[in-house]
Amino acid sequence: MRAEIVLYDGFDDLDAFAPHEVLRRAAAARDDFSVELVTVDGAQSVTSAYGVTLRTPTRLGQPELLLVPGGGWAARAARGARAEAERGAIPAALIEAHARGAIIATVCTGAMLASAAGLTRGRHATTHHSATADLRAAGAEIVAARVVDDGDLISSGGVTSGLDLALWLVERFCSAALAVAIEEQIEYERRGTVWRQNADFSPSARGARQ
Repeated sequence: MRAEIVLYDGFDDLDAFAPHEVLRRAAAARDDFSVELVTVDGAQSVTSAYGVTLRTPTRLGQPELLLVPGGGWAARAARGARAEAERGAIPAALIEAHARGAIIATVCTGAMLASAAGLTRGRHATTHHSATADLRAAGAEIVAARVVDDGDLISSGGVTSGLDLALWLVERFCSAALAVAIEEQIEYERRGTVWRQNADFSPSARGARQ
């Protein structure tokens, strides 16, 4: 599976870098899995919400999994998810990627970029608590869970939930054994529930299956 994480000026650092590390560890273990940091427009550099500048990320390709971080939504920051939703380039790219069959995954207020693309309307989703009302108003069915897997749309709550999202992606698309191995490598225990319609993917249920 080819995964890409789309970056933009003002993205929240942990929203992107935490899933990136987890997915890179999966890629190191599997020849059939890869992950890249990308931009939609081939920008020479992007700067995160906390001032980390990355030079020349790869331009968005045709991933099977496209992960979208959030950042700056509640603060109405000049750079961040709200600004990108208004600019429109990322929502347009999400529409195109989804139409090609890509699975869209969001961290925190990255869900609002998927919402701006119309992808959350009528779908189960979650986001950072500061944006829940906005996501609901845009037509999403809010689920109170750490990670919400609605098939080709997978969303997660605020900031640190990106770790739980990424580990769930590894479990779903690689194996539960690899996800547990990465948990041990990074010394992190998954929190909360992974909600999936008509299935129980809570940590307790997952443990019972292993």
